[in-house]
Amino acid sequence: LHSDFAINHSEELKQTLSKAGSVLYLGDNCGEIVFDKLFIETLKHPNLCFAVRGAPVINDVTQEDAHYTGMDEVARIISNGHDAPSTLLEHCSSEFLEVFNKADVIISKGQGNLEGLLENTADKEVFFLLMVKCDVIADILGVSKGSFVVCNQKLLNQSAKPELFPLEDNYQN
Repeated sequence: LHSDFAINHSEELKQTLSKAGSVLYLGDNCGEIVFDKLFIETLKHPNLCFAVRGAPVINDVTQEDAHYTGMDEVARIISNGHDAPSTLLEHCSSEFLEVFNKADVIISKGQGNLEGLLENTADKEVFFLLMVKCDVIADILGVSKGSFVVCNQKLLNQSAKPELFPLEDNYQN
């Protein structure tokens, strides 16, 4: 509760959101959806979509979870159309990809989403919100394992190691 962010681009996120016509919020853990809803309520953005997994996987958020918590009261709920514990664009539904490609800002929650999107969104305005859970991601981000980050992909790309790795192979069926 008293930890500082190891990477804190929250001011950039706030400024970017104030100018955004549309926001796509990529959900992660079903246990965190209550906090996601509170955060989304605080944002008060009129054109925000909340994306869930296409089918139950590990403990990731599903449409059932989103409706149960009333997320549909504060955001339009869409499925990414795939059952990986990440957002792997090459496997996502056409409906999801349309929203993803049109979004002015993408808020990507969780390490799994970061792993699937880090190398695939250089041309998008993406903010990763997560706790770093492994040494590999800690090394890529230049932070300690267990750190909390609010990270603007564009600012990260300016300082990150050029040899980022393809993680999507870990999720292939």
